[in-house]
Amino acid sequence: MQNQILSQTSTAAKTTPVISLVIPVFNEMEVLPLLFERVRKVMHGLRLDYEMVMVDDGSKDSSADFLIRQAQQDACVRAVILSRNFGKEAALSAGLEQAQGEVIIVLDADLQNPPELIPDMLEKWRAGADIVAMKRRDRSGESWLKKSGSYVYYRIMNRITGSMNIPEDTGDFRLMSRRSVDSLNQLPERNRYMKGLFAWVGYPTHVMQYDVADRAAGQTKWNYFNLFGLAFEGITSFSIAPLRAMVLLGLITAILGGIFGAWIVFKTLFFGNDLDGYPSIIAMITFLGGVQLLSIGVLGEYVGKTYFEAKQRPLFIIQEVVQQSLQPAHNHSSEAAQGTPVNVTTD
Repeated sequence: MQNQILSQTSTAAKTTPVISLVIPVFNEMEVLPLLFERVRKVMHGLRLDYEMVMVDDGSKDSSADFLIRQAQQDACVRAVILSRNFGKEAALSAGLEQAQGEVIIVLDADLQNPPELIPDMLEKWRAGADIVAMKRRDRSGESWLKKSGSYVYYRIMNRITGSMNIPEDTGDFRLMSRRSVDSLNQLPERNRYMKGLFAWVGYPTHVMQYDVADRAAGQTKWNYFNLFGLAFEGITSFSIAPLRAMVLLGLITAILGGIFGAWIVFKTLFFGNDLDGYPSIIAMITFLGGVQLLSIGVLGEYVGKTYFEAKQRPLFIIQEVVQQSLQPAHNHSSEAAQGTPVNVTTD
């Protein structure tokens, strides 16, 4: 089936595109023209029907206007404009819901995920892989802290999640089959850690190494605080190991406290009572207070997740979807397709 789909060219009329490119966008106006140029060049060489699902996540620059113009001029482009900034995970989820292709490929807009690798990814899909996860070949150029943190995180994550395996040093850059995306779109949770969800749905996965390119323009939106928050989100979304760790820490603390109390009683009965030990008592109180606050914080994280899930608010709100035609276009490279622009507003 997969080989049959990929053997078709743009000369055949189809009701759905073969390939959907899902690209979340947030304040990327500097790089968007180059992104479109490189993607169109690659897709023109493949000669397959495709669509670019461009999701604007509440950009403050002119990214949304640029995407709308592209969608009005080219039937291969669909501009999905969110009502505000909901975050990359939500924007990615919106794009996956909008994608209609038999193959869905997720790219970052900053061109650190080279679109020139798409033909190689399709070859792995032809060979039977439902998911082709792109793994960075090395992390040269990154700080020691970032590399060490990534190393520790993936090992902790894969250990506490059991049979679910998240390939190390992979991001959102990947190819997914139609059935894997359909399965992903059925997951109802609002707290979405996409790398974990990609792994959770399963399906045959091939990991392909690649060299991460330098950012084409602009600056990264991710700092150490954001990365730590994302890592903590991943751990608490897929495991209750932190809660169990707090139980174990509480048990160990209680045992140590009992031993210390027994020693105080023994010392008082056999050696008399002295007034020394205030520093140790203060240290013990401080330690126990810290453990309690940490435990409450971890518990609160899970309670908070339950609170947001119970609200049943939508993960995102689409302000409008702009496309030239409801029928997907053939591969036009940089030429504008003819047709009537369509504005679809979704409440």
